[in-house]
Amino acid sequence: MRLGVLDVGSNTVHLLVVDAHRGAHPWPAHSEKAVLRLAEQIGPDGALTTAGADSLVKAVAAAKESAVGLDTDDLMAFATSAVRDATNSAEVLTRVQDETGVRLEVLTGADEARMTFLAVRRWFGWSAGRLLVLDIGGGSLEIAAGIDEDPDAAVSLPLGAGRLTRDHLQVASGSPTPPQAEQVEKLRAYVDGQLDAVAGRLIEVGWKRPVATSKTFRTLSRLAGAAPSGAGLWARRRLTRAGLRQVLGFIRHIPPAQLVELDGVSVGRAHQLLAGAVVAEAAMRRLDIDTLDICPWALREGVILRRLDQLAPM
Repeated sequence: MRLGVLDVGSNTVHLLVVDAHRGAHPWPAHSEKAVLRLAEQIGPDGALTTAGADSLVKAVAAAKESAVGLDTDDLMAFATSAVRDATNSAEVLTRVQDETGVRLEVLTGADEARMTFLAVRRWFGWSAGRLLVLDIGGGSLEIAAGIDEDPDAAVSLPLGAGRLTRDHLQVASGSPTPPQAEQVEKLRAYVDGQLDAVAGRLIEVGWKRPVATSKTFRTLSRLAGAAPSGAGLWARRRLTRAGLRQVLGFIRHIPPAQLVELDGVSVGRAHQLLAGAVVAEAAMRRLDIDTLDICPWALREGVILRRLDQLAPM
């Protein structure tokens, strides 16, 4: 069967269409995304701006049209932290459904962590043992740990790269100057404080293999020397704490307008990379992780796998 998953994230609205059936590897048939950066379109009152809501409706309508054109049997649509945390979330969701016919399911942070954990477990298999999974999104950081397909611990913290860039670094896309050193140090202190609240519980759960997903971690690993995307989905990619510190040491002095010149850095996320690196470094340091394996599967694949699990056996 052909399944579509529409992910309304804090940075992008991403449609992924796969051909799959229960017990089989989901093979991508189509992928398209619109870069909206909704996490940066939250006003001082905590509401998603009118412009942000307009762009969301337009992107969802376009994605639905593509899904219909590709003959998807089922379209699963969900939203994460940017929509979830907006004070006008209910109004935005109603407008999207009224104008596009698409009902967005709002995932909790813990649900995001669990779905991502499932995807990572399936990718690495049971031989990976007890897993720790880190996922830096635009609005939040998800962490999960456990031995089964459902983690023993699943937490979400307001440490997304887009959110922190907006609230703490105040740097825009294409900015000709990097954030000030004082801003970066205050951000590091804030991130450490947030992680202190959950680190003890995660360490108590324990893990054998630490893993990271998300565009932020893939970009940081590429800057630290990991294989480029052209090497394929199955190329082994890792990120060491020493390599991350080197990356953080030089990108904090480079303006976003110049970061886009580095291999693996996208134009739409360049200004968020420093905040993402601060979160990644703090998480690895606070949880005493020396090396992270990078997993190509994440939340979208987790949603697809859960849906396939729910199908009756043929």
